Amino acid sequence: MTDPRSDIQDPPPTEKSADTGRSVQDGELSDVEKGDLTAGNPKRNEPSDPAKPEETEGSDKTAIAFPDNRPRHAKTGEPLSLPREIIVVIVVCLAQLMTQAGLGQALATTIIAGDSLGITHPPSRSWEIAAYSLTVGTFILPAGRWGDLFGHKRMFVIGFAWFGLWSLLVGIAVYVDPIFFDFCRGMQGIGPAILIPNGIAILGTLYPPSPRKDMAFALFGSVAPGGASLGAVFASLFGQLLWWPWAYWAMSIACFIISGLAWMVIPSSPSKDGKSGLFQRLDGLGSFFGVGGLVLINVAWNQGSSIGWTTTHTYILLIIGFLFLAVFVYIESRVAYPLIPRTILNTKLGFVLGCIACGWGTFGIWVYYTFQFLLTLRAQTPLLVSAEFVPCAISGLCAAVTTGILMSRVRHPYIMLTALCCFLTGTVLIATQPVQQTYWAQTFVSMIITPWGMDMSFPAGTLILSAAMPREHQGLAASLVSTVVNYSISLGLGFAGTVESNVDKRGVNMLKGYRAALYMGIGLAGLGIAVAAVFTVVTRPRRGGGKG
Repeated sequence: MTDPRSDIQDPPPTEKSADTGRSVQDGELSDVEKGDLTAGNPKRNEPSDPAKPEETEGSDKTAIAFPDNRPRHAKTGEPLSLPREIIVVIVVCLAQLMTQAGLGQALATTIIAGDSLGITHPPSRSWEIAAYSLTVGTFILPAGRWGDLFGHKRMFVIGFAWFGLWSLLVGIAVYVDPIFFDFCRGMQGIGPAILIPNGIAILGTLYPPSPRKDMAFALFGSVAPGGASLGAVFASLFGQLLWWPWAYWAMSIACFIISGLAWMVIPSSPSKDGKSGLFQRLDGLGSFFGVGGLVLINVAWNQGSSIGWTTTHTYILLIIGFLFLAVFVYIESRVAYPLIPRTILNTKLGFVLGCIACGWGTFGIWVYYTFQFLLTLRAQTPLLVSAEFVPCAISGLCAAVTTGILMSRVRHPYIMLTALCCFLTGTVLIATQPVQQTYWAQTFVSMIITPWGMDMSFPAGTLILSAAMPREHQGLAASLVSTVVNYSISLGLGFAGTVESNVDKRGVNMLKGYRAALYMGIGLAGLGIAVAAVFTVVTRPRRGGGKG
């Protein structure tokens, strides 16, 4: 904007204003002169339009800021009405809820579905959960890029449609074999992989940085425990009272309905057009080697726990997986449109993702072996176990709301450190509980504490990265956190399954095997606390500086 003082030619060092008699210093204008200049520029007399963005000068480019924190249409900049804002946030949060419901329904029917499909070896049953979390974690990164290029709303709608299709086929797998079931579970996980980053990106582009945005992200994370509980309850009802495939068929129907609702209510998001080829902008080679490497490493670890590490092809898969990742790193350092831009790689990113990996790896072990402990060692029905997990949903909601309030008041490393302590405490309680102990002693307390780890670490990590990303890379910010979350769940189960199978080699002492697996989770949580503590120290604001 042109400085009005530039219209004055060689003003004297000091002069008297004829109208006010006030001394005017060099370069300073009197009120009358300011009025004259304003009158000569009609735009300066116009009141500011609250619906129009204001340009603010940044360090390297002009940023767009709105005078309020209401969500706005990404294309037009028009604010959304409050009712529509509520509906949009609910629909986006359903992506997280249904993702965790897909995890919960498999947990509740692990034994029922396993017996129906002929899966009797306990470590092999972990594939019912691991196959789903594997593809959720590995496909999130490219799915975030798809949203950046083709529009987050479009990919969000496609994600629910894909989720519904493969949920239908998972139920049909009862007529085929266990391999087809695990394959369909893996393909089902691609749906949430599309939904999670694009759902978070929708929230990231709708809201400017504000406490309102913090609360929206916190609500998105808050439904995770409730989704897992809801999926487990409905799957238990269908499994015990009707037929377990109906749990997946009911989810299929719900996904198709939500897909249509999302198309109607979510504002359209712009897609990114470019002169380069589509394959280049999608980073096709990087996606192939990155996803392939992650899949092979995860499959090797989970296969090792079920068929043993004495099998040659297990090592071959692991070696090829690491070679794929090495090629991925090389490609990403050379291509014009890398999945992970080199400019965002820094120490803070490493600390945040390291904390999330340890915490959510612990969570995967905690939730799977807690279910197995209650189903097998305490001989409880799936419906009763699912009911015992209901406090997780209530505690998770409280944790999310509290975190949404704290995000603007407390340094994020402290929130992350607290989350890791919750993961550790909840796992210790389950690992040390006696088989015949009442539910209200340690199990219930663990159900209250562990969700705080989930609902403090997820929004904290997401907001740290979202704030560091430009608007056009909001899908990437969401992708990084969600990739680590879901991949860590699957990989953590592989680690724990390997420990369990080696401690209880003959499958005759399940309690000993379960405890050993949970001790693995305790070790991961302890490592996470160490990483979070260092993160807290290195990001501590210097004396006399601002808030870190």
